[in-house]
Amino acid sequence: MPTRILPAVGDPDAVRSLTTLLSQLPDAEPVAPVADSTQLVDTLARLAAESVDELPEVVIVHERVGPVPALELIREVALRFPAVGVILVTSDASPGLFSAAMDSGARGLVTLPLGYEELAHRVQAVAQWSVGVRRHLGHGGDVFTGAGGTVVTVSGAKGGVGATLTAIQLALAAQASGRATALVDMDLQSGDIASYLDVQFRRSVADLAAINDISPRVLADAVFRHDTGVALLLAPGEGERGEEVTDRAARQIVSALRTRYELVVIDCGAQLSGASAAAVEMADTAVLVTTPDVLAVRGAKRVVRMWDRLQIRKAEETTVVVNRHTRGTEIQPPLIRRITGTAVASTTVPAHYRELQGAVDAGRLHELDNRSVVKQALWTLAGELGLVRAPEGGAQKGGGGRTRGGGDRGSLVFRRRRDGGG
Repeated sequence: MPTRILPAVGDPDAVRSLTTLLSQLPDAEPVAPVADSTQLVDTLARLAAESVDELPEVVIVHERVGPVPALELIREVALRFPAVGVILVTSDASPGLFSAAMDSGARGLVTLPLGYEELAHRVQAVAQWSVGVRRHLGHGGDVFTGAGGTVVTVSGAKGGVGATLTAIQLALAAQASGRATALVDMDLQSGDIASYLDVQFRRSVADLAAINDISPRVLADAVFRHDTGVALLLAPGEGERGEEVTDRAARQIVSALRTRYELVVIDCGAQLSGASAAAVEMADTAVLVTTPDVLAVRGAKRVVRMWDRLQIRKAEETTVVVNRHTRGTEIQPPLIRRITGTAVASTTVPAHYRELQGAVDAGRLHELDNRSVVKQALWTLAGELGLVRAPEGGAQKGGGGRTRGGGDRGSLVFRRRRDGGG
């Protein structure tokens, strides 16, 4: 059986050198190389959604792959796709780097300039390891499916557009449908999830920032279990501690969460930090909340363009949600779609702040009345995004990929209520 090898190399000259050598290896089947970390993770996630057997046996990560540092990329691949063996190609052959690569989950290291013998030996050893792991997984059921839990980020086009409200209700809808859900406050300096849900807490996301290996026990100590069943990982009470959560720490935290929960909803706020940028880049679905006014829509366009410039996310991979929507406003969803170049959710959230005010002021947003049209819209949105578990024999579950669609139990219930049903 040929060994499938997927190179992740950003430099054109390095691509040519590596692919030439790989094509000479016996029983090797090189896959078309990917140019950056986002393409690599997306490619592996798409293959894993079909079957573990569709994944390449070996992934080769070049030290200058970018934009995610090579060791962080290896860590993410090792956590999300444990049946794939990763080899790091680097010019640094020091014991320190070798140790760091192994700690990140690499199965081997090849030094530059590349040599045929060393590359062939390492590829063969890693491929044998990968085949052995898959043989073991084949007898262990469907415990590992490759991609892990689903990550959804919710960002605001500007402050005050309702991103936190949206994130909370999406998480509550998913938990109510039977999905194990974590809600993370990545608005590190001004996060309000704790206030909205009347939570007193001691530990926060900042307490995980300095931990290199986040074990299940360490994660459980930092998470607050809310009365609704949602697991909360909150922003630090002292805003200055938000600087402790770097992009590297955020990647480790998100990767650890997605191995423990079916769904991870992350409130990224309206200000872009290294941590929130890493979360948006890693997300399966990125939601951007706006209101139908000129300033907010301009803000949404600015955010989308910035994400694209920083290679965080492309416009077409972002879903805009329109909050405080009214039929009489001049700015309607089709216009927002044209301005931002994004997808726009068909579910809009109506402007009914009066029905929210009591629950918000009391810090009991989770007790919002089921008759609330805002809650109904947000839970229907959760169904549109594929975040809720469909009832057996009912609507189809949301699929994989950057955006998801599908029916849901909550949206059907709320539709009946709007139509006058029970």
